[in-house]
Amino acid sequence: MLVDDELLKQINCTASTVIATALNFSYAVAGQRIATVKSAPFAVAKDQLEAVLGILKERGPILQARPVRAPSVGILYTDPISGERARQLFENIMRQRLERFGVNANFVLSCTEDDNSVARCMQHLLRSKPCVILVASTTAPAGPEDVIGQAMTKVGGQVERFLAPVEPGNLLLMAYKDEVPIVSAPGCFRSAKPNVVDLILPPLLARYHVTGWEIACLGHGGLLA
Repeated sequence: MLVDDELLKQINCTASTVIATALNFSYAVAGQRIATVKSAPFAVAKDQLEAVLGILKERGPILQARPVRAPSVGILYTDPISGERARQLFENIMRQRLERFGVNANFVLSCTEDDNSVARCMQHLLRSKPCVILVASTTAPAGPEDVIGQAMTKVGGQVERFLAPVEPGNLLLMAYKDEVPIVSAPGCFRSAKPNVVDLILPPLLARYHVTGWEIACLGHGGLLA
């Protein structure tokens, strides 16, 4: 679910009508309430209603529901010594995290964490054109110049964002190869507690292009633990 936060604020400041929504990027299932509209008194003056409708006509909808259709997820486990070590450490938590959103890992690889091996595995996963590739590493990269970032570049990826104003998950590194996002989030697969991956995974599963600016906007409410 996508929420136009600025438009929502504008509407809520305009008339005797107020709208409350679920958070932007929320995952919702059929029948779940995602917004409420209240007015006081029980009727809204015609001029106020016309003002609201005029804003919506000019700016577009406040809410957008993006369907998650046949989502596919690629997983890459990496470790400086053995990729299987990373898989053993993180696979159970990864399964729990994906199950929250009704999906499974469709394509899974593991490798030693050097840029050539990581790039080769990323290339294999990209061929399947998944909704997202999640990289679960036992190391914490210092930036795009480290192994995972270098591998993203080798496969032709463009870094969209390094660092997220979210705790846990501030070392997020996200790149796009064409329209496929590749996400590295060190430490986020050690625990099933909410972190930055839970915030950005729903729109990515719906094949929505999450931008660096939108990640920067996660800071308000980004203190998850």
